[in-house]
Amino acid sequence: MSVAYLSLGSNLGDRAANIRECISRLKGCGRVARISSLYETEPMELLEQPWFLNCAVKLETSLSPRELLACIQKIEADLGRNRVVDKGPRTIDVDVLLYDDVIVDDSALKIPHPAMTRRRFVLEPLSEIAPEVLHPLAGKSAQQMLAELKGAKGQVRRLSG
Repeated sequence: MSVAYLSLGSNLGDRAANIRECISRLKGCGRVARISSLYETEPMELLEQPWFLNCAVKLETSLSPRELLACIQKIEADLGRNRVVDKGPRTIDVDVLLYDDVIVDDSALKIPHPAMTRRRFVLEPLSEIAPEVLHPLAGKSAQQMLAELKGAKGQVRRLSG
């Protein structure tokens, strides 16, 4: 059994319901072992869009990284993910952040996620559920990477529950 850490985000429709439904469907990809709080986060690259809700999930899975990606992409499609505008509004977005200590670098999949070390909206929820998990390339824990983001742009507010 492998452990994957995922980042979930939604900024269209009922954001919390989208994330809850996605988490429910992730059970078809493995066992959802931990879920962070929800965080309301400011858009980062394409600023003219609604704020996001984000969370992190620890998933225990027997799927390979590519099989996991296929499972996630089916969930995204089933939940109305539309990839018309790059970095644009979306009902659901799921990124594979880490998968054990595996490194994958091809056109369809990059693990660890290449931007995770620069994204507070990823590292805050990840640090909540797995503060000591190590980035296999940086050699730093989620908590260490978050601490190094002091002063980084982008508001991130933890919501209750």
